[in-house]
Amino acid sequence: MNVTLNLTPELGHRLQRAAQHHGVSADAYTLQLLDRHLPCDGQASDLVSLLQSWIDGEDDAGEQRETGEHLVRALDEDRLSGRPLFPTGHKGVTW
Repeated sequence: MNVTLNLTPELGHRLQRAAQHHGVSADAYTLQLLDRHLPCDGQASDLVSLLQSWIDGEDDAGEQRETGEHLVRALDEDRLSGRPLFPTGHKGVTW
């Protein structure tokens, strides 16, 4: 497929500079940009299905709670000081 684009002079300069920076022609760089940013066939529907499964998820609350507890433990374990960032005595009060 052939495509003709009418670029502003500023956008044309930006495209030319970026193509030179990557060591390719402006045409080749434009093709790389399109390939990188346009969804593949079926990719959009796969993403929609994934998002819908997250919305419809029944175990979502339990999974979020488990992830939050893991995050709190990991943050407390990686602290340089001995003082926990999330003290268990304050759970439900301040966090």
